Amino acid sequence: MAELVVHPLPPLIDAQCRVLILGTMPSPASRRGQFYYAHPRNRFWPVLAQVLGEEDPGTPGGRRALALRHHVALWDVLASCEIDGAADGSIRNPQPNDLAPLFALAPLKAVFTTGKKSEQLYKEYLAEKTGVTAICLPSPSPANCAVPLPALIEAYRAILPWLGQ
Repeated sequence: MAELVVHPLPPLIDAQCRVLILGTMPSPASRRGQFYYAHPRNRFWPVLAQVLGEEDPGTPGGRRALALRHHVALWDVLASCEIDGAADGSIRNPQPNDLAPLFALAPLKAVFTTGKKSEQLYKEYLAEKTGVTAICLPSPSPANCAVPLPALIEAYRAILPWLGQ
């Protein structure tokens, strides 16, 4: 059953960030954990750590530090929507986040989306406003088991040129 969800998390960003990675909306596990990609089987943090040449710290504070140390910002395309659990395909009445404050704060050079739905929503609601074409990465969700971990890691290496690494 779909419920109205208002995005509960602030963007993870500082003035040094060069890359912005956008999901659609925090999952129920992320909303409960009050941090991005908090589902224990979500592969985002292990993949990002591997790409950046570090161990996954495993804690919200450590993961926040990892992202910011490497100039990676995180947020989501949507400010609110009706959604059934974490099923992006069930999203109705999407309302986009305003990305202008993020672009004003940091010298963001590239935008990446985590999955086809976030890419589609970004194109529909935000691309024209930001003037930046998003690069779509595979979803790290446990529901996306069609993409094996090594392929996910390889795909996420696309962020490295934008970070100067």
